[in-house]
Amino acid sequence: MREKTIAVNVGSAVIGGGANVLVQSMTTTSPKDIEGSVKQIAELASAGCELVRITVPTLADAEKLKEISEKVRAAGIKIPLSADIHFQPRAAFEALKWVEKVRVNPGNFGNEAFPQFVKEAKKLGRAIRIGVNHGSLSSRILEKYGNTPLGMVESAMEFLTMCEAENFDQIIFSLKASRPREMVEANRLMAERLREGGHKSYPFHLGVTEAGEGEDGRIKSAVGIGSLLIDGIGDTIRVSLTENPVNEIPVAYALLQAAGLRKTKADFISCPGCGRTLFDLQSTTIEVKKRFSHLKHLSIAVMGCIVNGPGEMAGADFGYVGAAEGKVTLYAGEEPVRKNIPQADALDALENLIKERGKWNG
Repeated sequence: MREKTIAVNVGSAVIGGGANVLVQSMTTTSPKDIEGSVKQIAELASAGCELVRITVPTLADAEKLKEISEKVRAAGIKIPLSADIHFQPRAAFEALKWVEKVRVNPGNFGNEAFPQFVKEAKKLGRAIRIGVNHGSLSSRILEKYGNTPLGMVESAMEFLTMCEAENFDQIIFSLKASRPREMVEANRLMAERLREGGHKSYPFHLGVTEAGEGEDGRIKSAVGIGSLLIDGIGDTIRVSLTENPVNEIPVAYALLQAAGLRKTKADFISCPGCGRTLFDLQSTTIEVKKRFSHLKHLSIAVMGCIVNGPGEMAGADFGYVGAAEGKVTLYAGEEPVRKNIPQADALDALENLIKERGKWNG
């Protein structure tokens, strides 16, 4: 079950507080390239991204956020913007003026500037992400705890203490690493520390940083983010890929659907096939997907035989199950409702069954 966290308001969006897990990404453009940044933000928004983060290396970059934000809003794009800050407190203070959320890294931001930064965020109604990276802990933390998940947690807790001293709770935590094991351990440890310490239950942002590209990036992200989502931890995610950031969005939604947290497309369940399979499972599954993928609200199972099929597809709305050589039985839920249909007629029969049950149009 998903942990109950406090609501953090980020512009028009809410992170935590029972809201849907929010999908975010990050531009690859320089803020000085205003038109390119606005274009990429628009592309991400069109792809379904719900928050866009912009890297801000310098004060001069932070000053460009004013025009970027104005152009984005003028284009009718309402998703919140976040600034990503390292080493530059002056840039962070400037960014607070123009975007709804600012991420700072305790490993390189500096404890001296942070309390005043928190006061300014509170005054302006901004959210802060305390974003700890496994590879960029402060020398003081490294000396005491090493480059470890515990060191990441201690780094985050120092900044939390300063936030709580200002009665500021619009905080999101992220503890990221390039290896899923360290990332998962750090987030679990952080969640435990908050519970045991009597702190508020703050939202978590999940991601495997430097996950890579292609299959590698997707698998690492699924292992790290997915493990925590199944634990009930996580209120916003980013799937970091060494690709066009637009490619991150469908992966994120697929991951959330696999974890049972969002439903954005039809869900197809199919067995791998074995010697008991009574039809061409691969081609049939492809045909079922082609025919019914527009039914985003449904779950449809394609199972090779009746030995395990009916039990293993439990929870599917409809099922297509091999019954005998050249014969198919259709299920509505766990009930077999059309038995021993010739396979040549089974897809039409499944469509008719879905229509009869009033499920064709949602």
